[in-house]
Amino acid sequence: MRREGFDVGEYVDQMSLLLDLELRDEYRDGVVANFERISAIANLVNSFPIPDDIEVAPVFEP
Repeated sequence: MRREGFDVGEYVDQMSLLLDLELRDEYRDGVVANFERISAIANLVNSFPIPDDIEVAPVFEP
């Protein structure tokens, strides 16, 4: 599910303030682009319904 009105640039700016992280201007565009990719991947993963009877695996074993 995609959240309408989610501004990735504003999110990056607010999180850098919250974390007291100095994000230099020359890196900001790259950070925003990466968070946009992360958001797209998360939306894809979250679009699949998971049945209520599925249990969470405590340890990943390939």
